[in-house]
Amino acid sequence: MKIIKDEISIDELREMSGKMFGNLVKAVVDVEKKIMAVDADLHADEEALLLENGSVQKNLWGINMYPELTGEDFVEFDSMINLRPSQGNRSRGVEDIEIQKEIIVIVNKLVKK
Repeated sequence: MKIIKDEISIDELREMSGKMFGNLVKAVVDVEKKIMAVDADLHADEEALLLENGSVQKNLWGINMYPELTGEDFVEFDSMINLRPSQGNRSRGVEDIEIQKEIIVIVNKLVKK
């Protein structure tokens, strides 16, 4: 598991996906700090790592990245950590379109394709 503050290559993500789930890499994005944690079996583990490093729960969103895909198919908004009725998010997805856009901007900045 590691925190990405600057950038990670698509090749590194491909390598991670091969070791884990074969076609995806789980990540948790901090929309406030504009960083993400990657390379764990569970989004909850990445979430814990970010919380230990000063992130705030309300800013953390779980996603899956598919290194072999491009465009809108590259990022999937699906994680148990996204279930937050108190924030108005009642599903595993990220229901707020503006937060989705923020996440995509951060991912595009951090992932060197």
